[in-house]
Amino acid sequence: MENFFSVLGGMGTMATESFIRLINHRTKATKDQEYLNYVLFNHATVPDRTAYILDNKKENPIPYLLDDIEKQNLLKPNFIVLTCNTAHYFFDELQAMTDIPILHMPREAANELIRQNTSGKVAILGTEGSMKAGIYEKEVKKLGFDVVIPDHQLQAKINHLIYHDIKESDFLNKELYYAILEEAIERFDCEKVILGCTELSLMQEYAPENNYPVIDAQSILADRTIERALQNRETIFYN
Repeated sequence: MENFFSVLGGMGTMATESFIRLINHRTKATKDQEYLNYVLFNHATVPDRTAYILDNKKENPIPYLLDDIEKQNLLKPNFIVLTCNTAHYFFDELQAMTDIPILHMPREAANELIRQNTSGKVAILGTEGSMKAGIYEKEVKKLGFDVVIPDHQLQAKINHLIYHDIKESDFLNKELYYAILEEAIERFDCEKVILGCTELSLMQEYAPENNYPVIDAQSILADRTIERALQNRETIFYN
């Protein structure tokens, strides 16, 4: 297969399925051959990223991820899409292992704030690992925005939704999701909320009929992936 990208996913699997669905549904195609070429690494057995960030005595995910990069080096995709937000904690180490560009989901989401002419405070929602590592906070602050990180009370609700409801029970808890968004906006007086976890993006896909001002990082990544894949296709076609 020529002219393709690879998706490094499986963290978690249902969220990766959501990303692939976005890619396929948003690609303008009238026949099979107009869809995008890609390879999916659904590496579900990668150790928990948050567990390691919070306690580095836990099993380290990086050897698993580096092995995935090594395999993708053999395949030689045009670019790599890393669909796990928390795994971006290891981004620099992963990118150093390959000449193939890896799309940076938090950076793309932060850039979207500028595209949408954001001026007020920005709340970042994600796993405790992402929050501790400052994966999104760094990117958003670079652009000059005031950042709000969930306090213990709100983070506990986010953890419950991500781990207990979605990952453990496959339950898309719309009521809790909306309550989290409302609290981030009303109690913390934020103009925008970044969904910095793919399980939260999965919730947004499932329950989009709301007026909350969210920046869905996975949705933004899907758009950038399609744009880049189509640009590569046109470059090869015209050359």
